[in-house]
Amino acid sequence: MKAYEMQQFGIDNLQLVDRETPQPKGHEVLIKFHAFSLNYRDLMFVDGRYNPRAKFPAVPFSDGAGEITAIGEKVTKWKVGERVCPIFMQDWRDGELSAAKSKTSLGGGGDWDGVLREYGAFDEQNVVKIPDHLSQEEASTLPCAAVTAWNALAVSGNLKAGDTVLTLGTGGVSIFAVQFAKLFGAEIIATSSSDEKLAKVRGLGAIETINYRTREDWDKAVLELTGKNGVDHVVEVGGAGTMAKSVNAVKAGGHVAVIGVLTTAGDFNPISILIKAVRMHGIFVGSRTMFEDMNRAIEANKLKPVIDKVFAFGEVREALRYMESGAHFGKIVVRM
Repeated sequence: MKAYEMQQFGIDNLQLVDRETPQPKGHEVLIKFHAFSLNYRDLMFVDGRYNPRAKFPAVPFSDGAGEITAIGEKVTKWKVGERVCPIFMQDWRDGELSAAKSKTSLGGGGDWDGVLREYGAFDEQNVVKIPDHLSQEEASTLPCAAVTAWNALAVSGNLKAGDTVLTLGTGGVSIFAVQFAKLFGAEIIATSSSDEKLAKVRGLGAIETINYRTREDWDKAVLELTGKNGVDHVVEVGGAGTMAKSVNAVKAGGHVAVIGVLTTAGDFNPISILIKAVRMHGIFVGSRTMFEDMNRAIEANKLKPVIDKVFAFGEVREALRYMESGAHFGKIVVRM
């Protein structure tokens, strides 16, 4: 089979190689991948910022969708031909996250290879069914970004109709957060540096938008829009560079889901967390149960992921550079 692997960091060091096709044993299913989606984590891993101690050779990417083409002799849950996605953390099926579970993520340079290959064998308990109305390309966007947004709002945030949600930027997690917030009947305020992207977010359901280039004090703009109360939830994907403003924009007793590390510059004084009794929760994707719950909501509402651009399997380097540019709106996909 064909697979992408790295012997050292750097986009140009991604090499297409021949590997032996795995054979499913016992409780394993063999997935023939049809599509993959990119996350910012993948870019960080490939360029060496995510896991400097990665084990090589490493197959990158965590998110893929495909169909089962063979099953081990003990498999009872799946049949050949069913469409599935592997879960992000292979040992996080339910319950709380643990240090041991966090080490079983795909494509991070640890003991688990990523999905950027033609075939992969996975335990039958570690894959989920693809919603029937989604294409393979659309389904490939779900395992990381969608589950992260779902965990942030539906699980950690206990989101309910009428809540106000602030999203930052228009990457994969943020756009899924807009879609899920709309699904729950929440009111959405979105930020971006592009008026064109803000128009698209309004089309997805945002009631208010803020261009943070023209309004650098976007946190004050959020307070103005909420009668100085602040929002109920912030989906915080920026990191150190945006954290102070996110805490300023959330209401007293509000919820900040801490997800991203897109910016590292900036000072953050935690005193505001104490004064406002803000609930901050780090979100590291989610469990198989969360994935399955989310898929039921996606299927019931016929929700469609937002895909910006689809690249061919031979264009993975170009796809990573496109993510690096920040020009995308929603998800970037690679088609096998």
